[in-house]
Amino acid sequence: MALLKEKDRDALKKTFDALPHVVTLLMFTQEMECETCRLARELVEELGSLSRKVRAEVHDFVQEADLAKRYGVDKIPAILVTEGGNARVRFSGVPGGYEFGSLVEAIRQMGQRDPGLSAEVRAMLAQVDRPVHLQVMVTLTCPYCSRAVATAHRFAMASEHITADMVETAEFPHLAVKYDVQGVPKTIINDTHSVLGAQPELLVAREVLKALGK
Repeated sequence: MALLKEKDRDALKKTFDALPHVVTLLMFTQEMECETCRLARELVEELGSLSRKVRAEVHDFVQEADLAKRYGVDKIPAILVTEGGNARVRFSGVPGGYEFGSLVEAIRQMGQRDPGLSAEVRAMLAQVDRPVHLQVMVTLTCPYCSRAVATAHRFAMASEHITADMVETAEFPHLAVKYDVQGVPKTIINDTHSVLGAQPELLVAREVLKALGK
């Protein structure tokens, strides 16, 4: 059974067909699927069926543990939006609700190889010279969370040192407790710094540099 409405499928097909580069969605689940793993897999498979410009690859988190480790996947369901060796744009949990738009936008920007950042933000990110992990804690009913997710994902597209995850707090409550998430979106930077709310890209870039001591 299709998850998307026919008019949405048609619109997405048109968007994906226009992409200059092929995007691959790497999805990690397991043989005994949880409900959210099944939904995430079905969504990825449906998106991959719409256009030759979007490919879907489903992998078993347990049976392909080495592959999961290679990509740094430590929880499922996980979706990696990849292109040309860039596998740093990720979704931990089902990208439903407002976050479905985040997934579509990540595919579009990855396929265009253009994160759409200002020259000033790009210059700041060029100073990032060691690993940065951005985890954007969200709920699927939050209308502001997708803005924070998009910012983190754009940073990951622009810098080879940055990896960015959307983390759905209802699916990973232990992380919400770990990072003391009292409100969303909350962006965790390398476990040491955080940004609350959907802040301007320039401010988030400053916080990334601050986390690196720059």
